[in-house]
Amino acid sequence: MKLVTIIGARPQIIKAAALSRAIRNHYANQIQEIIVHTGQHYDENMSQVFFDELQIPRPDYNLHVGSASHGVQTARMTEGIEALLLKECPDFIVLYGDTNSTLAGAVAAAKIHVPIVHIEAGLRSFNKAMPEEINRIVCDHCSTLLFTPTKAGLENLKREGFPVEESGVSTGPTASTPSIDNPRVWHCGDIMYDNSLHFADIAETKTDIIDRLNLSGTPFVLATIHRDSNTDHPERLSAIFKALILLSEECRIVLPLHPRTSKLLKSNLNEELQKQVFNNTNISLIPPVSFLEMVALERHAQLVMTDSGGVQKEAYFFKKPCIILRPETEWVEIVQTGNAVLADADEATIMQAWQVFKDNPPRDFPEIFGDGHAAEFMLENMLKACEK
Repeated sequence: MKLVTIIGARPQIIKAAALSRAIRNHYANQIQEIIVHTGQHYDENMSQVFFDELQIPRPDYNLHVGSASHGVQTARMTEGIEALLLKECPDFIVLYGDTNSTLAGAVAAAKIHVPIVHIEAGLRSFNKAMPEEINRIVCDHCSTLLFTPTKAGLENLKREGFPVEESGVSTGPTASTPSIDNPRVWHCGDIMYDNSLHFADIAETKTDIIDRLNLSGTPFVLATIHRDSNTDHPERLSAIFKALILLSEECRIVLPLHPRTSKLLKSNLNEELQKQVFNNTNISLIPPVSFLEMVALERHAQLVMTDSGGVQKEAYFFKKPCIILRPETEWVEIVQTGNAVLADADEATIMQAWQVFKDNPPRDFPEIFGDGHAAEFMLENMLKACEK
Protein backbone atom coordinates (compact mmCIF):
# COMPACT_ATOMS: atom_id res chain seq x y z
CA MET A 1 0.00 0.00 0.00
CA LYS A 2 1.35 3.41 -0.93
CA LEU A 3 0.40 6.45 1.17
CA VAL A 4 1.07 10.10 0.42
CA THR A 5 1.14 12.01 3.71
CA ILE A 6 0.59 15.77 3.56
CA ILE A 7 2.06 17.95 6.29
CA GLY A 8 2.55 21.69 6.43
CA ALA A 9 2.09 23.07 9.94
CA ARG A 10 3.86 22.16 13.15
CA PRO A 11 1.01 20.07 14.66
CA GLN A 12 0.79 17.97 11.50
CA ILE A 13 4.50 17.26 11.57
CA ILE A 14 4.14 16.02 15.16
CA LYS A 15 1.08 13.87 14.37
CA ALA A 16 2.84 12.38 11.36
CA ALA A 17 5.57 11.13 13.69
CA ALA A 18 3.15 8.65 15.26
CA LEU A 19 2.02 7.23 11.91
CA SER A 20 5.56 7.07 10.50
CA ARG A 21 6.78 5.37 13.67
CA ALA A 22 4.01 2.76 13.48
CA ILE A 23 4.81 2.08 9.81
CA ARG A 24 8.52 1.74 10.60
CA ASN A 25 7.95 -0.55 13.61
CA HIS A 26 5.06 -2.72 12.42
CA TYR A 27 4.33 -2.33 8.70
CA ALA A 28 7.65 -1.67 6.95
CA ASN A 29 7.08 -4.55 4.50
CA GLN A 30 3.46 -3.63 3.77
CA ILE A 31 3.29 0.15 3.55
CA GLN A 32 5.29 2.74 1.62
CA GLU A 33 4.89 6.31 2.87
CA ILE A 34 5.67 9.34 0.69
CA ILE A 35 5.89 12.50 2.81
CA VAL A 36 5.03 15.86 1.25
CA HIS A 37 5.79 19.07 3.17
CA THR A 38 3.82 21.97 1.73
CA GLY A 39 6.06 24.56 3.38
CA GLN A 40 3.07 26.25 5.04
CA HIS A 41 5.24 26.72 8.14
CA TYR A 42 8.73 27.56 6.98
CA ASP A 43 10.28 28.96 10.16
CA GLU A 44 13.23 26.71 11.06
CA ASN A 45 12.26 26.34 14.72
CA MET A 46 8.63 25.74 13.82
CA SER A 47 9.34 22.99 11.31
CA GLN A 48 12.74 21.41 10.67
CA VAL A 49 13.58 20.83 14.32
CA PHE A 50 10.53 18.60 14.62
CA PHE A 51 11.75 16.28 11.88
CA ASP A 52 15.08 16.03 13.66
CA GLU A 53 13.98 15.30 17.21
CA LEU A 54 10.90 13.18 16.40
CA GLN A 55 12.85 11.03 13.92
CA ILE A 56 10.40 11.63 11.09
CA PRO A 57 11.76 10.64 7.67
CA ARG A 58 12.89 13.59 5.58
CA PRO A 59 10.09 14.78 3.28
CA ASP A 60 10.26 13.27 -0.17
CA TYR A 61 8.91 16.55 -1.55
CA ASN A 62 8.73 20.14 -0.29
CA LEU A 63 6.44 22.58 -2.11
CA HIS A 64 8.04 25.63 -0.40
CA VAL A 65 4.73 27.49 -0.48
CA GLY A 66 5.45 29.80 2.45
CA SER A 67 3.19 32.52 3.80
CA ALA A 68 0.43 34.13 1.74
CA SER A 69 -3.27 34.92 1.90
CA HIS A 70 -5.63 31.96 2.37
CA GLY A 71 -6.59 31.88 -1.30
CA VAL A 72 -3.09 32.24 -2.71
CA GLN A 73 -1.53 29.78 -0.28
CA THR A 74 -4.24 27.16 -0.78
CA ALA A 75 -4.14 27.52 -4.57
CA ARG A 76 -0.37 27.02 -4.70
CA MET A 77 -0.58 23.94 -2.49
CA THR A 78 -3.50 22.47 -4.45
CA GLU A 79 -1.56 22.81 -7.69
CA GLY A 80 1.57 21.22 -6.25
CA ILE A 81 -0.25 18.37 -4.50
CA GLU A 82 -2.26 17.51 -7.60
CA ALA A 83 0.92 17.15 -9.67
CA LEU A 84 2.52 14.89 -7.06
CA LEU A 85 -0.56 12.68 -6.75
CA LEU A 86 -0.63 12.19 -10.51
CA LYS A 87 3.05 11.26 -10.41
CA GLU A 88 2.96 8.93 -7.39
CA CYS A 89 -0.50 7.30 -7.90
CA PRO A 90 -1.00 6.43 -4.19
CA ASP A 91 -3.69 4.17 -2.75
CA PHE A 92 -4.55 6.92 -0.23
CA ILE A 93 -3.63 10.49 0.63
CA VAL A 94 -3.38 11.03 4.40
CA LEU A 95 -4.50 14.41 5.73
CA TYR A 96 -4.31 15.70 9.29
CA GLY A 97 -6.47 18.21 11.13
CA ASP A 98 -7.71 21.47 9.70
CA THR A 99 -5.01 23.66 8.13
CA ASN A 100 -4.82 25.12 4.63
CA SER A 101 -2.57 22.16 3.77
CA THR A 102 -5.47 19.87 4.74
CA LEU A 103 -7.92 21.79 2.57
CA ALA A 104 -5.57 21.86 -0.41
CA GLY A 105 -4.90 18.13 -0.14
CA ALA A 106 -8.62 17.35 0.08
CA VAL A 107 -9.55 19.44 -2.96
CA ALA A 108 -6.65 18.18 -5.07
CA ALA A 109 -7.25 14.51 -4.24
CA ALA A 110 -11.04 14.53 -4.52
CA LYS A 111 -10.95 16.12 -7.97
CA ILE A 112 -8.72 13.39 -9.40
CA HIS A 113 -10.33 10.53 -7.41
CA VAL A 114 -7.52 9.71 -5.00
CA PRO A 115 -9.13 8.30 -1.82
CA ILE A 116 -8.64 10.51 1.25
CA VAL A 117 -7.86 9.40 4.80
CA HIS A 118 -8.73 12.16 7.28
CA ILE A 119 -7.12 11.87 10.71
CA GLU A 120 -8.93 13.99 13.35
CA ALA A 121 -12.20 13.80 11.43
CA GLY A 122 -15.50 15.00 12.89
CA LEU A 123 -14.20 17.82 15.07
CA ARG A 124 -16.40 20.90 15.09
CA SER A 125 -16.16 24.27 16.85
CA PHE A 126 -19.49 25.32 15.25
CA ASN A 127 -17.90 28.65 14.38
CA LYS A 128 -17.54 29.02 10.64
CA ALA A 129 -15.76 32.34 11.08
CA MET A 130 -12.72 30.17 11.87
CA PRO A 131 -10.85 29.15 8.70
CA GLU A 132 -10.08 25.84 10.41
CA GLU A 133 -13.78 24.99 10.68
CA ILE A 134 -14.25 25.38 6.93
CA ASN A 135 -11.15 23.29 6.25
CA ARG A 136 -12.19 20.38 8.47
CA ILE A 137 -15.77 20.27 7.14
CA VAL A 138 -14.65 20.25 3.49
CA CYS A 139 -12.04 17.58 4.19
CA ASP A 140 -14.50 15.32 6.00
CA HIS A 141 -17.00 15.46 3.16
CA CYS A 142 -14.31 14.64 0.59
CA SER A 143 -12.91 11.70 2.56
CA THR A 144 -13.19 7.94 2.11
CA LEU A 145 -11.78 6.83 5.48
CA LEU A 146 -12.49 9.04 8.50
CA PHE A 147 -10.79 8.48 11.86
CA THR A 148 -12.26 10.53 14.70
CA PRO A 149 -10.45 10.84 18.03
CA THR A 150 -13.54 11.44 20.20
CA LYS A 151 -17.13 10.31 20.65
CA ALA A 152 -18.24 13.90 20.10
CA GLY A 153 -16.56 13.78 16.69
CA LEU A 154 -18.43 10.57 15.91
CA GLU A 155 -21.75 12.20 16.82
CA ASN A 156 -20.96 15.24 14.68
CA LEU A 157 -20.37 13.03 11.65
CA LYS A 158 -23.54 11.08 12.37
CA ARG A 159 -25.57 14.30 12.40
CA GLU A 160 -24.04 15.28 9.06
CA GLY A 161 -25.23 12.08 7.43
CA PHE A 162 -22.22 9.78 7.69
CA PRO A 163 -23.05 6.09 8.26
CA VAL A 164 -21.89 5.50 11.83
CA GLU A 165 -23.11 3.64 14.88
CA GLU A 166 -22.37 3.96 18.58
CA SER A 167 -19.50 1.47 18.46
CA GLY A 168 -17.65 3.72 16.06
CA VAL A 169 -17.78 1.21 13.22
CA SER A 170 -19.17 2.27 9.87
CA THR A 171 -22.64 0.92 9.08
CA GLY A 172 -22.03 1.28 5.35
CA PRO A 173 -22.03 -1.89 3.21
CA THR A 174 -18.72 -3.41 4.30
CA ALA A 175 -18.59 -5.83 1.37
CA SER A 176 -18.20 -3.01 -1.11
CA THR A 177 -15.12 -0.91 -1.74
CA PRO A 178 -14.98 2.26 0.40
CA SER A 179 -15.24 5.45 -1.63
CA ILE A 180 -16.02 9.13 -1.29
CA ASP A 181 -19.71 8.18 -1.69
CA ASN A 182 -19.41 5.14 0.57
CA PRO A 183 -17.10 6.31 3.39
CA ARG A 184 -16.01 4.42 6.48
CA VAL A 185 -15.94 6.08 9.90
CA TRP A 186 -14.13 4.92 13.04
CA HIS A 187 -13.77 6.29 16.57
CA CYS A 188 -10.17 5.32 17.22
CA GLY A 189 -8.62 7.56 19.88
CA ASP A 190 -6.18 10.41 19.41
CA ILE A 191 -2.91 10.00 17.56
CA MET A 192 -1.39 12.79 19.66
CA TYR A 193 -2.03 10.70 22.76
CA ASP A 194 0.17 8.03 21.12
CA ASN A 195 2.92 10.63 20.82
CA SER A 196 2.55 12.02 24.32
CA LEU A 197 2.92 8.58 25.86
CA HIS A 198 5.89 7.77 23.64
CA PHE A 199 7.80 11.01 24.13
CA ALA A 200 6.95 11.92 27.74
CA ASP A 201 9.91 10.19 29.33
CA ILE A 202 12.21 10.91 26.38
CA ALA A 203 11.58 14.64 26.89
CA GLU A 204 12.91 14.48 30.43
CA THR A 205 16.32 13.31 29.26
CA LYS A 206 16.58 15.01 25.86
CA THR A 207 15.92 18.62 26.91
CA ASP A 208 17.17 20.84 29.71
CA ILE A 209 14.55 23.59 29.30
CA ILE A 210 13.26 23.27 32.88
CA ASP A 211 16.72 23.84 34.32
CA ARG A 212 17.61 26.42 31.67
CA LEU A 213 14.63 28.58 32.63
CA ASN A 214 15.16 27.97 36.37
CA LEU A 215 11.74 26.34 36.69
CA SER A 216 12.67 23.32 38.75
CA GLY A 217 10.47 23.29 41.87
CA THR A 218 8.82 26.57 40.80
CA PRO A 219 5.06 26.70 40.12
CA PHE A 220 4.46 28.27 36.71
CA VAL A 221 1.75 28.83 34.13
CA LEU A 222 2.51 27.80 30.56
CA ALA A 223 0.81 30.11 28.04
CA THR A 224 0.57 30.01 24.24
CA ILE A 225 -1.14 32.54 21.96
CA HIS A 226 -1.12 32.23 18.20
CA ARG A 227 -4.60 32.44 16.64
CA ASP A 228 -5.19 35.48 14.49
CA SER A 229 -8.54 35.99 16.24
CA ASN A 230 -6.43 36.96 19.29
CA THR A 231 -3.16 38.29 17.91
CA ASP A 232 -4.64 40.52 15.21
CA HIS A 233 -7.12 42.36 17.45
CA PRO A 234 -5.52 44.86 19.86
CA GLU A 235 -8.39 44.78 22.36
CA ARG A 236 -8.31 40.97 22.63
CA LEU A 237 -4.52 40.71 22.78
CA SER A 238 -4.43 43.47 25.40
CA ALA A 239 -7.03 41.75 27.56
CA ILE A 240 -5.06 38.51 27.52
CA PHE A 241 -1.82 40.24 28.46
CA LYS A 242 -3.50 42.26 31.21
CA ALA A 243 -4.60 38.94 32.70
CA LEU A 244 -1.08 37.56 32.36
CA ILE A 245 0.31 40.58 34.19
CA LEU A 246 -2.13 40.01 37.06
CA LEU A 247 -1.29 36.31 37.12
CA SER A 248 2.42 37.11 37.25
CA GLU A 249 1.87 38.65 40.69
CA GLU A 250 1.05 35.16 41.96
CA CYS A 251 2.91 32.82 39.64
CA ARG A 252 5.69 32.66 37.07
CA ILE A 253 4.50 32.81 33.43
CA VAL A 254 6.31 31.06 30.57
CA LEU A 255 5.18 32.11 27.08
CA PRO A 256 6.87 30.62 23.99
CA LEU A 257 6.22 33.25 21.34
CA HIS A 258 4.72 32.13 18.06
CA PRO A 259 6.21 34.19 15.17
CA ARG A 260 2.84 35.86 14.54
CA THR A 261 2.47 36.86 18.19
CA SER A 262 6.03 38.12 18.40
CA LYS A 263 5.51 40.25 15.30
CA LEU A 264 2.28 41.85 16.54
CA LEU A 265 3.09 42.49 20.20
CA LYS A 266 4.60 45.91 19.59
CA SER A 267 1.93 47.07 17.18
CA ASN A 268 -1.13 45.73 19.05
CA LEU A 269 -0.19 46.47 22.66
CA ASN A 270 0.00 50.10 23.77
CA GLU A 271 3.30 51.47 25.04
CA GLU A 272 2.43 51.22 28.73
CA LEU A 273 1.25 47.62 28.41
CA GLN A 274 4.39 46.72 26.50
CA LYS A 275 6.54 48.09 29.34
CA GLN A 276 4.58 46.07 31.89
CA VAL A 277 5.09 42.92 29.85
CA PHE A 278 8.69 43.29 28.68
CA ASN A 279 9.98 44.58 32.03
CA ASN A 280 8.21 41.93 34.08
CA THR A 281 10.74 39.50 35.50
CA ASN A 282 7.98 37.00 36.26
CA ILE A 283 6.92 36.76 32.59
CA SER A 284 9.37 34.77 30.47
CA LEU A 285 8.87 35.49 26.76
CA ILE A 286 10.90 32.83 24.99
CA PRO A 287 11.42 31.78 21.35
CA PRO A 288 9.31 28.94 19.91
CA VAL A 289 10.15 25.64 21.56
CA SER A 290 10.62 22.18 20.11
CA PHE A 291 8.05 19.44 20.67
CA LEU A 292 10.10 17.74 23.37
CA GLU A 293 10.63 21.07 25.14
CA MET A 294 6.88 21.70 24.98
CA VAL A 295 6.18 18.28 26.46
CA ALA A 296 8.59 19.01 29.33
CA LEU A 297 6.94 22.38 29.99
CA GLU A 298 3.45 20.87 29.93
CA ARG A 299 4.44 18.09 32.33
CA HIS A 300 5.92 20.53 34.86
CA ALA A 301 3.41 23.40 34.58
CA GLN A 302 0.84 24.12 37.25
CA LEU A 303 -1.70 25.26 34.66
CA VAL A 304 -1.91 25.84 30.91
CA MET A 305 -3.44 28.86 29.12
CA THR A 306 -3.82 28.55 25.37
CA ASP A 307 -5.79 29.24 22.21
CA SER A 308 -4.29 26.13 20.58
CA GLY A 309 -6.45 23.07 20.09
CA GLY A 310 -3.46 20.75 20.33
CA VAL A 311 -2.11 22.29 23.52
CA GLN A 312 -5.56 22.00 25.14
CA LYS A 313 -5.41 18.26 24.62
CA GLU A 314 -1.80 17.93 25.71
CA ALA A 315 -2.64 19.71 28.97
CA TYR A 316 -5.32 17.07 29.52
CA PHE A 317 -2.93 14.23 28.63
CA PHE A 318 -0.59 15.44 31.38
CA LYS A 319 -3.44 16.07 33.83
CA LYS A 320 -3.14 19.86 33.93
CA PRO A 321 -6.07 22.31 34.17
CA CYS A 322 -6.47 24.50 31.10
CA ILE A 323 -7.81 28.01 30.50
CA ILE A 324 -8.89 28.19 26.87
CA LEU A 325 -8.45 31.63 25.29
CA ARG A 326 -11.31 31.09 22.83
CA PRO A 327 -15.11 31.30 23.03
CA GLU A 328 -15.46 27.68 21.86
CA THR A 329 -13.47 24.50 21.43
CA GLU A 330 -13.63 21.46 19.20
CA TRP A 331 -12.37 19.41 22.18
CA VAL A 332 -15.61 19.74 24.15
CA GLU A 333 -14.89 16.73 26.37
CA ILE A 334 -12.12 18.45 28.31
CA VAL A 335 -14.53 21.25 29.24
CA GLN A 336 -17.32 18.80 30.07
CA THR A 337 -15.04 16.94 32.50
CA GLY A 338 -14.38 20.21 34.35
CA ASN A 339 -10.67 20.21 33.53
CA ALA A 340 -10.80 23.23 31.21
CA VAL A 341 -12.69 26.53 31.08
CA LEU A 342 -13.65 28.60 28.04
CA ALA A 343 -12.45 32.05 29.07
CA ASP A 344 -12.19 33.67 25.61
CA ALA A 345 -10.08 36.87 25.69
CA ASP A 346 -11.87 38.19 28.77
CA GLU A 347 -9.61 39.37 31.58
CA ALA A 348 -12.17 38.83 34.36
CA THR A 349 -13.10 35.33 33.18
CA ILE A 350 -9.45 34.34 32.86
CA MET A 351 -8.74 35.48 36.41
CA GLN A 352 -11.85 33.77 37.76
CA ALA A 353 -10.84 30.49 36.09
CA TRP A 354 -7.32 30.83 37.52
CA GLN A 355 -8.71 31.28 41.02
CA VAL A 356 -10.96 28.23 40.73
CA PHE A 357 -8.18 25.98 39.45
CA LYS A 358 -5.66 27.33 41.97
CA ASP A 359 -7.97 26.68 44.93
CA ASN A 360 -9.39 23.38 43.64
CA PRO A 361 -7.07 21.76 41.10
CA PRO A 362 -8.86 18.98 39.19
CA ARG A 363 -7.82 15.43 40.00
CA ASP A 364 -10.05 13.26 37.79
CA PHE A 365 -9.02 12.99 34.12
CA PRO A 366 -11.09 10.22 32.48
CA GLU A 367 -9.44 8.30 29.64
CA ILE A 368 -11.30 9.82 26.69
CA PHE A 369 -8.52 9.86 24.06
CA GLY A 370 -7.94 6.16 23.48
CA ASP A 371 -5.29 3.66 24.51
CA GLY A 372 -2.18 5.09 22.85
CA HIS A 373 -2.39 2.79 19.81
CA ALA A 374 -4.50 4.89 17.45
CA ALA A 375 -1.86 4.85 14.69
CA GLU A 376 -1.78 1.04 14.49
CA PHE A 377 -5.60 0.94 14.43
CA MET A 378 -5.70 3.40 11.53
CA LEU A 379 -3.07 1.57 9.50
CA GLU A 380 -4.78 -1.81 9.99
CA ASN A 381 -8.03 -0.40 8.63
CA MET A 382 -6.30 1.33 5.74
CA LEU A 383 -4.77 -2.01 4.74
CA LYS A 384 -8.14 -3.76 4.97
CA ALA A 385 -9.78 -1.06 2.83
CA CYS A 386 -6.96 -1.32 0.30
CA GLU A 387 -7.60 -5.06 -0.09
CA LYS A 388 -11.22 -4.55 -1.21
